[in-house]
Amino acid sequence: MTAPTPTASGETPVGEGARGQALANAILNATLAALFVALFVQADSLPSSMWEPLGSGSFPRLVLAALVVFNLSILTQSLLTLRRPDCKAGAGAAAWFVQRRLAFATLAAFALYALSMPWLGFPLASLLFLAGVQWTLGARRGRRLAIALIVAAVFSLGLYWLFGEVFRISLPAGRLW
Repeated sequence: MTAPTPTASGETPVGEGARGQALANAILNATLAALFVALFVQADSLPSSMWEPLGSGSFPRLVLAALVVFNLSILTQSLLTLRRPDCKAGAGAAAWFVQRRLAFATLAAFALYALSMPWLGFPLASLLFLAGVQWTLGARRGRRLAIALIVAAVFSLGLYWLFGEVFRISLPAGRLW
């Protein structure tokens, strides 16, 4: 038996495994929506600057609100798929998670990045995050690894310098940096 092929719109037709995929989609998007709501609430506590009339939390809150809306719309679509009578049960949820393992690894690395920022500071946390994600995505040896480490160093240290020296915006320093 062959797996259902995606349609032109990118959706898998309802059938074997579609219920598991819809359930996995619903769980992921509900989790992300809850995370984005928590970050939305926390963005209100960002320190304000005298140069920003709306406050430093306004842009992150706008982006997070849009992300919540997108996640809730995908969640609704997944729940509607689950309610279809022709949606057969299958092992689609496990396969869905396995197919997206690199995306989940990147999300986990980003969570570690955000949690380590107060301790390591922006430059070191960004360097480790960028190098780690590039290694996870396949830059493991030789020329690719060298390029990945150069890109990680340039972006982490370069952005720290750019924001600090050019824009005069201090990024988190952390306890170690």
